[in-house]
Amino acid sequence: MDLGIGGKRALVCASSKGLGLGCAEALAAAGVNLVMNARGADALEAEAARLRSEFGVDVQSVACDVTSEEGQAQVIAAAQGVDILVTNAGGPPPGLWSDWQREDFIKALDANMLTPIAFMKALLPGMMDNGWGRVVNITSQSVRAPIAVLGLSNAARTGLTGYVAGTSRQVAPHGVTINNLLPGIHATDRADSLDGGVAAQQGISVDEARAQREATIPTRRYGSRQEFGATCAFLCSQHAGFIVGQNILLDGGATNLTM
Repeated sequence: MDLGIGGKRALVCASSKGLGLGCAEALAAAGVNLVMNARGADALEAEAARLRSEFGVDVQSVACDVTSEEGQAQVIAAAQGVDILVTNAGGPPPGLWSDWQREDFIKALDANMLTPIAFMKALLPGMMDNGWGRVVNITSQSVRAPIAVLGLSNAARTGLTGYVAGTSRQVAPHGVTINNLLPGIHATDRADSLDGGVAAQQGISVDEARAQREATIPTRRYGSRQEFGATCAFLCSQHAGFIVGQNILLDGGATNLTM
């Protein structure tokens, strides 16, 4: 399927690896020019160079921490005029409700709620002026079904979801859509970290922890960054203009919901 977005330009955050990279790859395959961001300059530039070579698109890399004001300003300056925004940030660490202090919640809110909002506030006006735009926020399945040990993520990402619910309806008349992708477990560094935590807690191997988690997923496997990226690219396409303010689960059926 031709996604109809060849020649457009996208900012993809946290895109040197994992789900962000999957989104960048799928957009580049559709002919979209990219602004890629991540903290690690070496890994970021290596992937930017690969996408330039493989897909023949223009790729600008901006290595910085977007949870800081300086980093946000740097990325926003590079991304002026983009047609597509994909926000993404690693989740805060797991723990117990009794472990978290105010500073932990502030850090989680900065990374997983306030940073995406800052990018939307900066880049939505240009999309609205052009009469076309796409925003996809990578959040978590925990927005639909909270995960007890991920209370920091539950709180911050649910706050972002509430913001998007209202904002998406306000910008839709201008040809701009905002939607959220809610990943379950995918084969990324985040999954490795979570499995490592389970392994340490239960005194089992990481492979055993992963097999244990896979058994709880109806597909009996973790997702791949490629299939996640393909879904993101569709939401950014010309065919998705009637999808507004939705929270789309990509979790292999792990979240047991009727609606």
